[in-house]
Amino acid sequence: MVTDKEFPDRKEKNILFRVLRFDPEKDSAPRTQEYKVPVVTGMTVLEALYYIKEHLDGSLAFRCSCRMGICGSCGMFINNMPRLACHTQVFHLETGTVEIKPLPNYDIIRDLVPDLTPLFEKHNSIKPYIIKEDESLDKEPEEYLQSNEELEEYLQFAYCLKCGLCMSACPTVASDKEFLGPQPLGQAYRYLADNRDCSKDRKLLVDNAHGVWRCHMAGACSEACPKGVDPAMGAQLLKKKIIFGGRKKTAKPAGTQINPERKPNISNAPERTINK
Repeated sequence: MVTDKEFPDRKEKNILFRVLRFDPEKDSAPRTQEYKVPVVTGMTVLEALYYIKEHLDGSLAFRCSCRMGICGSCGMFINNMPRLACHTQVFHLETGTVEIKPLPNYDIIRDLVPDLTPLFEKHNSIKPYIIKEDESLDKEPEEYLQSNEELEEYLQFAYCLKCGLCMSACPTVASDKEFLGPQPLGQAYRYLADNRDCSKDRKLLVDNAHGVWRCHMAGACSEACPKGVDPAMGAQLLKKKIIFGGRKKTAKPAGTQINPERKPNISNAPERTINK
């Protein structure tokens, strides 16, 4: 049991939570419901929602998984800002009232659960994976040599959680449903900058009326990103690559240059589950 002697700076305060509720099977329109939650030092918004669900209203629906700012599942509109609920401490909001809504620019499945289908469809449309010149499924996977400098070219953009916060903050996404948005554009640059990738058509996927040229550089996406990916900068670097081009130095297979000795206490990889 936590005591005040163990944590002398610990404090507790009743905070008012105003949560948007909407069940499409029952409600004709969203409504706001209020809850009083006893918040203690270090308590996150996600923990407060768990308190509401476990002690005040078991019908409240929200999405979460890791509780560590890694999975990106608990994205919500908290006090007029897209945030991860598990990454946001209540006292850090410095207010006696916390308003929580589902992420804007998405349809509502129920309560605080947004429908992220458009995000995943747009992300998938830019082919978010390494494409090699030989895409044969019969070819065994290879290791490729990559310097620290080559890694730094795209590493920042590889930290994307696919949480959707940037898409909910983007004013262009709000006005143009066909606009790819900051998350797919940032990831398109991530793969174009990766010298292991040999795709010849990824630029064509973003070089169109609803692609990178619809980005007006509002910067709201980068402000909302919980991992500092800066998709707004990724979009501008993508424009630069489209305009100026330039052939990147393709990574070479490591071949026999990398041949580490296997430690005896490491088990073998499992057998293939899919036949060629």
